[in-house]
Amino acid sequence: MARPKITFIGAGSSVFMKNIVGDILHRPALAEAEIALMDINPERLEMSEIIAKKLVQTLDVPATVTSYTDQRRALEGADFVVVCFQIGGYEPSTVVDFEIPKKYGLRQTIADTLGVGGIMRGLRTVPHLWKICEDMLAVCPEAIMLQYVNPMAINTWAISEKYPTIKQVGLCHSVQGTAHELAEDLGIPYEEIRYRSAGINHMAFYLKFEHLQADGSYRDLYPDLMRAYREGRAPKPTWNPRCPNKVRYEMMTRLGYFVTESSEHFAEYTPYFIKEGREDLIEKFGVPLDEYPKRCIEQIARWNDTAKEYRTANRVEVKESKEYASQIVNAVWTGEPAVIYGNVRNTGLITSLPEGCAVEVPCLVDRSGIQPTHIGKLPPQLSALMRTNVNVQELTVAALMTENKDHIYHAAMLDPHTAAELDLDQIWNLVDDLIAAHGDWLPAWARGSKRKVAA
Repeated sequence: MARPKITFIGAGSSVFMKNIVGDILHRPALAEAEIALMDINPERLEMSEIIAKKLVQTLDVPATVTSYTDQRRALEGADFVVVCFQIGGYEPSTVVDFEIPKKYGLRQTIADTLGVGGIMRGLRTVPHLWKICEDMLAVCPEAIMLQYVNPMAINTWAISEKYPTIKQVGLCHSVQGTAHELAEDLGIPYEEIRYRSAGINHMAFYLKFEHLQADGSYRDLYPDLMRAYREGRAPKPTWNPRCPNKVRYEMMTRLGYFVTESSEHFAEYTPYFIKEGREDLIEKFGVPLDEYPKRCIEQIARWNDTAKEYRTANRVEVKESKEYASQIVNAVWTGEPAVIYGNVRNTGLITSLPEGCAVEVPCLVDRSGIQPTHIGKLPPQLSALMRTNVNVQELTVAALMTENKDHIYHAAMLDPHTAAELDLDQIWNLVDDLIAAHGDWLPAWARGSKRKVAA
């Protein structure tokens, strides 16, 4: 009997790999799956292979695990390709993306999706995603790419632009994760919540957020969320005390809708919360500056301890995660339908956003693959805010597609947070410094002589 082959590119992201593989192997129809792990770091790859094999042993399933350092070999005959890597890592690339802008007075929180950090990360990442696409077309052209890499929207857009035949979906846990958080804030079981979200990755909004009633009807929960925020009952403390989640609630009071990605992310997608000389804003809304580097340091420390535990453990237990990957694999493989939120090319799905950009919408998944839902026109204030981010994504993709270095500067120039803090000369000089510091992590066309301003 045929069994699915699921290849992980960037399998050295061991904790993420463990969660996804655990989800997959918990599903009876996927228990015989062939798990192929690929990473360029042999030490991390070895650890991931140990974890995956112990998962198979713990769950007592007939799945197989193989590991590769050769990408094309790992992809041969794959049915699904899970991509989960970070080009440049915490050091040097993340450090560069934070420390150089800071010299110009430009402060960031996460810097992996938008802003100058997101632009640089996109330039580093997309060429490697394109290489995966090339290999997929050669050895597994019908496989579905489940893409978990940031900057999600830039990546999804760039793949669909250059390799339109690749079956791909960009996946994030922000939609379902935030729904759980809001249910907790209101003291309502998540299972009783119904919602509908749409937009772009990290800036999608709940168009509906409702509670199932005893008579089978649904009640709008937005008045409850507004009231809870104004009365100080929400947001409740999260897993991270540095991130109190006030930014999103404040934006809900201004826009009328709640955004799906975290406050620490959203603070740097807009020009309203991080301003030089406005420490009152940072304190009032609890904006966690330099949050991502802090998480990286903590994760590295945790990993060193966790790796020792996994290496000596006889069993590796894993709870079901909120990730969509196993639902997608199961739905395509068995025909059992599922609904997920995915990032896909905008083919008229959201009519108030540009054709061809990457949008995040509900998708039906079954044997026919990923089938996005038509949303239509969004509320105008939401579309307008999203377009300020789409502009940056579009110019970054244009730089990658045309190898026109000028568009890197244009992308930074139009970024909402960067433009609110720096003048044009500062932006140009900042981009020059970032390009020089990243060096060979960037594609060759992006390096070289500095961009000169026309006389």
